[in-house]
Amino acid sequence: MNASAVHTESLPASVLPVDRVLPVGQMILYGLQHVLVMYAGAVAVPLVVGAALGLSDAQIIILISCDLVICGLATLLQTLGAGRWLGCRLPVVQGCTFAALIPLVLIGREYGMGGISGAVMVAGGFTLISAPWICRLVRFFPKVVMGSIVTLIGLSIMPVAGGWIGGGSSGMAGFGNVTSLAMAALTLVIILNIYTFGSGLIKNIAVLIGLVAGTTLWYFVDTLDFSRVAFSPWVNVPVPLQFATPEFHLVPILLLSMVMIVVMVETMSSMIATGEMVGRKADRETLKKGLLACGMATFCGSLFNLFPYAAFAQNVGLISLTGVKSRFVVAVSGCILILMGLFAKMAALVVIVPKPVLGGAGVVMFGMVAVSGIRTLGEVNYRNNNNGMVVALTLGLGLMPVLVPALFAQLPEMAKMFLHSGITVGTCVAIVANLILNGKGAQFQNRSCVNCAPEELVQSTAARTVAVRTVRMWLLLRRAREQKAKEAD
Repeated sequence: MNASAVHTESLPASVLPVDRVLPVGQMILYGLQHVLVMYAGAVAVPLVVGAALGLSDAQIIILISCDLVICGLATLLQTLGAGRWLGCRLPVVQGCTFAALIPLVLIGREYGMGGISGAVMVAGGFTLISAPWICRLVRFFPKVVMGSIVTLIGLSIMPVAGGWIGGGSSGMAGFGNVTSLAMAALTLVIILNIYTFGSGLIKNIAVLIGLVAGTTLWYFVDTLDFSRVAFSPWVNVPVPLQFATPEFHLVPILLLSMVMIVVMVETMSSMIATGEMVGRKADRETLKKGLLACGMATFCGSLFNLFPYAAFAQNVGLISLTGVKSRFVVAVSGCILILMGLFAKMAALVVIVPKPVLGGAGVVMFGMVAVSGIRTLGEVNYRNNNNGMVVALTLGLGLMPVLVPALFAQLPEMAKMFLHSGITVGTCVAIVANLILNGKGAQFQNRSCVNCAPEELVQSTAARTVAVRTVRMWLLLRRAREQKAKEAD
């Protein structure tokens, strides 16, 4: 039995798992697990951009600390919400998006940190304005589209786990050495054994135990670099605009505004996938609130010389793996991120977790995202329609940027910015292919039942049969009345 189920048996059945509050100790452990999963991705963008702009190690540490505070606040905004307008109230973790990494580096080299901050500020405002319109795309997400996208998300982020297993980047010296591969495999074996033979709380924190055990074993096999911990200050309070004052230039603003369209599409995909897993489907209103929270986080981040924020797909797999669906667990993750940002040595301590150890855990978590999508595709009807072709096109074209990264290298920068993300490409392909191949009925599942489950088809057929019989009865009664009227005359 799940640990969350043990605690919530006494709660009313009307309380969904996503809204259940677990014991504090469990929420801290589960929340820390989420942080460890997303931490490498959360610090990657400020780390790369800071290095590209020539910031010192001390400045980069400060930038990372500020980023973690904003990540935590944005995660709290998404999970708990603010009033009626902000936050999707789903277990969604927010972090700096990789989609903006290349444009940020290009802008930084040309216009400096001030140019980045000004462009991010306007892009955040653009997101706030356009969110009510972008969220309308949810009507184009029937099961065949949603299942294809979720499967694509899991497959697309698998190379991240592969890079971690090898030790970081394929271009680095010693990538894929025997020690890295062995430690990744050992971590994976530890997680699988705990998940298979454990129960309750122990089973649900299998990833956390695996990461701790793998890091401990790495200490005896290789070395752990504690230098960053020594360099980090004990306390770091974020200071607005400590690196530069925002500067507003047309080209960077247009570039990042286009990037935010890509970010919004990816964020919607993650929210839809998360909503499907936790039993609260992300409708148009939920998506709008989630996108508004992303826009608000991006705008506020610009005040601290930070970058655009989006939902992290990495954590979707963890929800599927553990079965812990409470949004309050992810809210605790937000609190942990804030503490790590304020106490920089805590943040630096997590950095020492070896990449191969993270990779061993990533294989399971990212694979579970794909499994969730495959499960949804299993509910799709493939008879007398083109749903199979929609899935084929989505996965085939969506995986192209992942499998062949240099495929679009000769295209203009604007096109490459869009095409470098397989998730974005696949989402657009799934929507367009479904509309073209399945027609208008693909938009309105209640009318056409193209993707209905068998029981839904039976219900729909029964409803039509009752309607036809009712009309026939009414016509017979009308004819009887007319016949009586003629006889009376």
